[in-house]
Amino acid sequence: MEGGYFLTYFLISIALITSSNNWKSVSAARPSAGETNTEFIRSSCKSTTYPNLCFSSLSSRSNAIGVSPQLLAHESLTVSLETAQSTSAMMLKLAHSQGMTPREIGAMHDCVEELSDAVSGIKKSLGEMKELRGKDFDLKMNDIQTWVSAALTDEDTCTEGFAGKVMNGKVKTVVRRKILEVAHMTSNALALINRLASLHGKK
Repeated sequence: MEGGYFLTYFLISIALITSSNNWKSVSAARPSAGETNTEFIRSSCKSTTYPNLCFSSLSSRSNAIGVSPQLLAHESLTVSLETAQSTSAMMLKLAHSQGMTPREIGAMHDCVEELSDAVSGIKKSLGEMKELRGKDFDLKMNDIQTWVSAALTDEDTCTEGFAGKVMNGKVKTVVRRKILEVAHMTSNALALINRLASLHGKK
């Protein structure tokens, strides 16, 4: 199978759908006086494991985020969800393409199942994030942290499935890179969620 065939699927799948988000939320903490949206995102991303990826994936959403730690965490989860969904779609297409060995197809399907579980957890977290206010803030935040942590575990498990000799060449490289991107996105989202929880505790 030509490597370019797989790369075509890859290039198509990585296009993220930017959706407008009109949901409004009360910020958990006030930013520094005069801090711009972009500066707020950059400084907040420093608390994540992958700050450059964090900033590059969220800077285009600065208008939706404003200077709200809660909206920042929400948008980070949204980006993680979109990336997981596009990666899952890419892998399903690859699994049904010609030239794949049974072992490769099996690894693909196992990973898609893990990503499906991750997507479910992130969706639940996004739903709860919209209700994150009031006296049960801590309880809801605990649920969100648990679900996102579980999603990250699912993604890491998927990544490990491509760490050995299940696949060789360009296919393995492209798939593993994309899965790692999903895991890194979710890791960043979890860091921003934990930061939001910490800020709320200081109020």
